[in-house]
Amino acid sequence: MIVTLTMNPSVDRTATLPAPLQVGGVNRIAELDDSPGGKGVNVARVLEAGGSPARAVFPAESEDPFVAMCAATGISTAVVSTVGAVRVNLTVVDSSGTTTKINSPGAELGEAPRNRIRDTVTALAREASWVVLCGSLPRGVPDDFYADLVTGLRGTGASIAVDTSDAPLAALAARLPESAPDLVKPNGEELGQLAGIDGTNLERRAAGGDLEPVVEAARALRSGGVGAALVTLGGAGAVLVDDDEAWFAEAPEVRVRSTVGAGDSSLAGYLLAESRGLPPRDRLEWAVCHGSVAASLPGTGLPLGLDPDTFRATLRRLD
Repeated sequence: MIVTLTMNPSVDRTATLPAPLQVGGVNRIAELDDSPGGKGVNVARVLEAGGSPARAVFPAESEDPFVAMCAATGISTAVVSTVGAVRVNLTVVDSSGTTTKINSPGAELGEAPRNRIRDTVTALAREASWVVLCGSLPRGVPDDFYADLVTGLRGTGASIAVDTSDAPLAALAARLPESAPDLVKPNGEELGQLAGIDGTNLERRAAGGDLEPVVEAARALRSGGVGAALVTLGGAGAVLVDDDEAWFAEAPEVRVRSTVGAGDSSLAGYLLAESRGLPPRDRLEWAVCHGSVAASLPGTGLPLGLDPDTFRATLRRLD
């Protein structure tokens, strides 16, 4: 079983426009879709559809419509009782494929629900192969929540993956190697946050084919105790640095319809391959294929039950 934690779940509301977004003008919606979201929920949905049992942990009121939305997808959940409605995040996708996100902050979490979340995840981790800590932290949660949780989960026997950004990511990096997870999944900008360098420049150089700075930054994380770094680079592909190997996978060419959930799908693809005992290069290929298919789908479209043999990526070893 793989346990995912979504501290700041959301209803992902996607508005698809038939034309380019007109800032300051009137835009008409061609299609509107609501899906249960948040990084950990997305990861759990792709894992379940791919044949790996998953349990999605998140805070919510028991009667919140979000809980019913998750149940309708068929995923197993562990709902930690709290007060406050699950937020609604709006994504606008126009005809050019440009994605604009408008995210709500989420309900505030006090000390009691934070402790219940920690206890729930720790108990489930003792029977899990992986614990995946995902996404932003809502109001009221200290920036070092994930760093504390990684440290506290070490004795459970589960491997730990982290996919977050900004202040929680900086707090995790500040406490390496104590807080080092077995896997991190940053994009280029987030890798820069972890390594203390300009992430925008990393992404720009990667888009031009210069992957050496990405590999160097990922290897610096491994020197700090991180087990592996899966770095997603949007349309440029992804890099995996793991067990002293470095691999690059070029993203398959797709028509991008929405990038919402693409990074989450990449992480799930990696974990699906790992759960099957596949080597690092295959884990990277599964990650890139799942992320690319997600980007080709409308709204929060996820690659549910994807057969990677029908969707290949070009791989290159970098060392």
